[in-house]
Amino acid sequence: MWYAVFKAAIFKPLVKYGFRARIIGAENVPPTGGAILASNHIATMDSLVVPAMVPRQVTYPAKAELFTGDGGLGARIVAWFLKTVGMVPMDRGGGRASATALHNISDVLASGALVGIYPEGTRSPDGRLYKGKTGLARMVLANDVPVLPVGVIGTEDVRGPFGIPWISRPVVVVGKPLHFSELAGRDRDTKALRWVTDETLAAIQRLTGQEYADVYASRVKFGDLKDTGSDAFVLPRPGGGPAPIAAGAPDEA
Repeated sequence: MWYAVFKAAIFKPLVKYGFRARIIGAENVPPTGGAILASNHIATMDSLVVPAMVPRQVTYPAKAELFTGDGGLGARIVAWFLKTVGMVPMDRGGGRASATALHNISDVLASGALVGIYPEGTRSPDGRLYKGKTGLARMVLANDVPVLPVGVIGTEDVRGPFGIPWISRPVVVVGKPLHFSELAGRDRDTKALRWVTDETLAAIQRLTGQEYADVYASRVKFGDLKDTGSDAFVLPRPGGGPAPIAAGAPDEA
C-alpha cells in the first residue's frame, strides 16, 4: 500500500514531470508473476528513476545495515522508509546471513513480485558496462523466473538551482523478457550461472549501447585497476559462447 502511495504522490510526478523522464518498452513488463528486473547502474538516481517509471512495484535488495536505524535520525528515517515500502535486507557477509537474504528474495519472487537487481554489483565508474556477478543467475535458476533486461540512460545528475542534484530527460528502456527455464535448478552450476549472467548483460548492452569491459567494476573503483582503468578489458560484448547443454540433452559428438 505505502509503496503505491509514495510512488503516485511523490516519486512518479517528480521523475516524469520534474526530470521529464520517459520509458520505452513498457509493454514488455509482464503484468503479473515473479521476475527479476536487471538493469545497468550508472548513477545513484537509477534506483529512483527505474521504479518510478516501471508500471509495477519493484522490490530492491538493500544493504542490511540500512535497516537497523543506527546512526541518528536520518538513519532511522531511511530504515523506516525501506521497511515501509517493502524493500528486502541483503547481507553480503556470506554464510547463514546471506543464505537467509537469498531465501527472503525467493519468497518475494514466489509471491509474484518484481525484484530489481544491478548485476554489476556497483555503479559504473566511467559509464561502461561491466562484468556481471552471478548472484543474479543464481536467483533466476533457483526460482525459475524470467529476467527483464532494462537499460538506463541519462541519469547522471547535474547541479540545479541552489545546488540541488537534478537530472534531465532520463530514459528507461525495457527489453523483452529472457527465459532460462531449460537451465532451471542448476543454480550451483558455474558454467550455467556465468552464461545466464553474460546473456543478461548482453541484452542490457543492446538496450544502452554501452562499451563493455570484461572485469568487475569494483576492481576499477576500489582495487588494483583504480589508477589504470579498464581499457585493456574492453570486448565487443559479454560472453557469447554457446548455451550450456540442458539437463538430459545428449552430448554433442
